[in-house]
Amino acid sequence: MSIWLTAIILGIVEGLTEFLPVSSTGHLILATELLGYDASKWAVFNIAIQPGAILAIVVLYRKLFWDMFTGFFRRDPVAIAFVRNLLLAFIPAVVLGLAFGDYIEALLENAVVVAWALIIGGIGILLVERFAKPKESGGVANLSTRQSIIVGLVQCIAMIPGVSRSGATIMGAMALGIDRKTAAEFSFFLALPTLTGATVLQLAKHHDAITKNDIGLILVGALVSFIVAWAVIKAFLAVVTRYGFAPFAWYRIIVGVAALAWLAMR
Repeated sequence: MSIWLTAIILGIVEGLTEFLPVSSTGHLILATELLGYDASKWAVFNIAIQPGAILAIVVLYRKLFWDMFTGFFRRDPVAIAFVRNLLLAFIPAVVLGLAFGDYIEALLENAVVVAWALIIGGIGILLVERFAKPKESGGVANLSTRQSIIVGLVQCIAMIPGVSRSGATIMGAMALGIDRKTAAEFSFFLALPTLTGATVLQLAKHHDAITKNDIGLILVGALVSFIVAWAVIKAFLAVVTRYGFAPFAWYRIIVGVAALAWLAMR
């Protein structure tokens, strides 16, 4: 298979899964294995194309971000609360990411861990959907400091590949009584500092693994992930508002079981 086609496929996988509760990292690892490549050799590429998906959030919510940015300097209470909540939720990922970064990086090569995490995460989503009693929250700015910190702590579980950062944050928020739409948007917005920080850290650590020939591949992968993520995000909120997250849970379980079976037969 052409290496350019591989870059496009992985860009599609990144864009499709980054903001859905199905684990983008897990899918990229499984996709790399399925294509017959060494997952460890493509790990840096998979991280480097994340800015494409991140940019999709910036473009789709550009007006909100601009209002919060300008409002913060005008000392608008809503904007200050919005920024405060994102920072509070982001801090745990910084602390734990720096403390356990090497151990987490080792797990990025383990497809079996991904498969089991997909299954367990799917079961977790079904349980939250069944027992959580979310209420209208009124947006990210209206969340309490306690809710923001807890969601940030739950997000750290997603450092295990296959858990899903968006899934962990959304389910954690819903378990605290936050409605689906606000939980999903909080997960989207929290992705900006979290994924940007992780990407910068990993690229700084492994910059010597990127050659001039890789730059073109990374740009193609990032562009594809941006286009796909932009389309997925627009449809995602409509789907979960109507059907909830159960379809994603069953998808995770099916993919996880199929991946375990495939890995066992290799």
